[in-house]
Amino acid sequence: MRVAVVYDEPLTAEGKDMVSAVCKALNSRYEAEPLPFNRNFMSNVKKYDFVFNLSTGGGKYNKQVHVPALLDVLGISFTGSPAGVHALCMDKGLTKLVLQKNNIPTPRFAVITNPSEITDPGFYPAFVKPSREGSAEGVSEKSVVGSSIELEKQVVTLYEAFKEPILVEEFIEGREFTVGIVGNAEQARVLPILEIDFSALPEGLERFYSHRVKHHYAEKTRYICPARLKAKQMEELENYALKAYKALGMLDYARIDVRMNDKGFHIIEVNSLPLLVPVYSDLTKMLEPIGWSYDDLILNIFEASISRQRAISQP
Repeated sequence: MRVAVVYDEPLTAEGKDMVSAVCKALNSRYEAEPLPFNRNFMSNVKKYDFVFNLSTGGGKYNKQVHVPALLDVLGISFTGSPAGVHALCMDKGLTKLVLQKNNIPTPRFAVITNPSEITDPGFYPAFVKPSREGSAEGVSEKSVVGSSIELEKQVVTLYEAFKEPILVEEFIEGREFTVGIVGNAEQARVLPILEIDFSALPEGLERFYSHRVKHHYAEKTRYICPARLKAKQMEELENYALKAYKALGMLDYARIDVRMNDKGFHIIEVNSLPLLVPVYSDLTKMLEPIGWSYDDLILNIFEASISRQRAISQP
């Protein structure tokens, strides 16, 4: 089977490591090679039987949807969720509506589409962030606001920077976790839960995944796996994560970010196409307790996708 590992240009150093590592893992059983998502993609991808999709970029208005949408039109199988699911999960407000509808705990929220019409959300402290960005874009030490004045200032700042709706949600002061899932339907597997401990960060730095914490203080952030949870708490969080995974229609693999306070767990974000950078990415930090290597992770994702699509094609 010929497999294209599709990626965005230009590649960062971490991106190069990821593409190389995914190709290496797949080449232990298949014939894989990298393929950039560029203007020649439509003609070049037709010679492959399957795509391992790593493209998280996009055009002017949308991200993560272009490669799955094109492959769907071409009839080429690919890993990960379809375009419609990525579009849903990239919109944090819509995602939270689905969670609410399915009785999955998520912080109270409001979506502001016009910065000149800001209404008080009725809860403080509040957390303010762009509704359609990933990788902590637009999240900073100013994201947590404690008054309507601070709220208005931060909403206007983010709207001017990103030109998209702004999500305002109740800030959950407490512990942070992230849950990885691999597989589909009854075979979906929750990886060991990862706890993200910000207590060792320098004094005065925010205790959440802001852009600077995520990208510049990873070495001072503690990652604890399995998370320090009681068995009953672990089971509860796994059940919430699986319920969210299925309610949102995610396929093959995903990551779900959670905060916990004295009222319990609250899902704050989902990532339908998490990065797979060796060592750096959160999913790769969940492997040691179950004895998986990086190659095992990639092959499990890929073969879950193959099994899913074979089931679809059967009469």
